[in-house]
Amino acid sequence: MSDKTTLDVYAAKAADYATMTDHEDPQLTDFIATLGTGRVLDLGCGPGRAAGRMAQAGFDVVAMDAVPEMVAMAAQHPGVTAQLGTFDDISSQFDGIWANFSLLHAPRADMPRHLAALKAALRVGGLFHIGMKLGTGSARDSIGRLYTYYSEDELAGLLTSAGFTIDARVFGRDKGLDGTYANWLCLRAHG
Repeated sequence: MSDKTTLDVYAAKAADYATMTDHEDPQLTDFIATLGTGRVLDLGCGPGRAAGRMAQAGFDVVAMDAVPEMVAMAAQHPGVTAQLGTFDDISSQFDGIWANFSLLHAPRADMPRHLAALKAALRVGGLFHIGMKLGTGSARDSIGRLYTYYSEDELAGLLTSAGFTIDARVFGRDKGLDGTYANWLCLRAHG
């Protein structure tokens, strides 16, 4: 993700975002239980809450984010290796990849390439989680972040085309950092 305005918003609101995301996540609990052990990438890790929880569960965790303020927060979690990087900087192999509401900031044209790179970075049979806001088109929210929205069918088709096998879908609706509610979809897949 290289949209400077989006990155600047997250840098300025890092503490607010950390507070907003500090809660139990049933999808993360499921991801940890399903994967069991191994090396995990938290892609677009934000303040590192999920990465910290995975490290506590015994995983070898790499937390990556394009915002230095977020990387610094993620690095404070014991057992987490936090690094600055974008969706184009994935080069290692992982047993699991947690991409929870991060790839929604990638331009639509880049999504097939990003998913192919993630599939290549996932060991055979590895676990992939993606969370995205539902909708159509692309737009900036009221605080300036750029979003790309997908329908369920479009997102599932992109994962299938990249070689993933989807085995779970969870829908929800929550209030975001901009104060508005949005519908979302989380998909769990194997590589």
